[in-house]
Amino acid sequence: MTVQRIAQPAPEYVPAHGLLTGRRVVITAAAGAGIGAAAARRCLEEGAGLVVLGDTHAGRLEASALELRAEFGAERVRFAVCDVTDEEQVQALLDVAEDAGGVDVMINNAGLGGTASILEMEDEQWDKVLNVTLTGTFRSVRAASQRMVKNNTKGVIINNASVIGWRAQEGQAHYAAAKAGVMALTRSAALDVAPHGIRINAVAPSLAMHPFLAKVTSAELLEQLTSREAFGRAAEPWEIANVMVFLASDYSSYMTGEVVPVSSQQA
Repeated sequence: MTVQRIAQPAPEYVPAHGLLTGRRVVITAAAGAGIGAAAARRCLEEGAGLVVLGDTHAGRLEASALELRAEFGAERVRFAVCDVTDEEQVQALLDVAEDAGGVDVMINNAGLGGTASILEMEDEQWDKVLNVTLTGTFRSVRAASQRMVKNNTKGVIINNASVIGWRAQEGQAHYAAAKAGVMALTRSAALDVAPHGIRINAVAPSLAMHPFLAKVTSAELLEQLTSREAFGRAAEPWEIANVMVFLASDYSSYMTGEVVPVSSQQA
């Protein structure tokens, strides 16, 4: 029997509690209105002393940074164009935080999707998704970890995975493989850096609605995905960001190598 889900209203925005006071945070794919942008705002609200935004879209990145500067102060928001498929740009993004004393929290949000049947998928499509979503996360984890070890910083790294790394979805072989890879990368890399007091965890959202997703996904598919959610609605991007903040904070001090689902999907 199919259960008709009645959409529940989104909850009220959760007030800040100073969980990241004084921390220096670097976030990839942080421009616009998606999860990365929500994470940047939440980190600032939680008291981060510096948030460095990275994104490939220069205009949108600058606009996002200027908006946050106007609200939280210019000294707390910096930015640099960053394509995570380019090692030099990843290093340059972290250099911005280094100039302010180093990175305490790295949020690897950059990812690329798309829809294609395995019967028709070309090598170029596969390679592009894997290079951004998985290899780009690897580059960022490696670079941030090296900086933290060098500076003797007991930092935190948070990767953005997806429930699709666990659950099959038609036309998503490349994206699912990449996100499953992010989960495995998180678990193994966490053991490598644990002796240095560095923690690495990941979030695995199911469906978070934002303009970019609506632009690249058909209305029919979005309706289908939303119908699977127990609350009958997609998550707000800030609901995913809340879990990222928790993982970045001292409240999760004993957690490393974990992948935390942020999902209301039926089993």
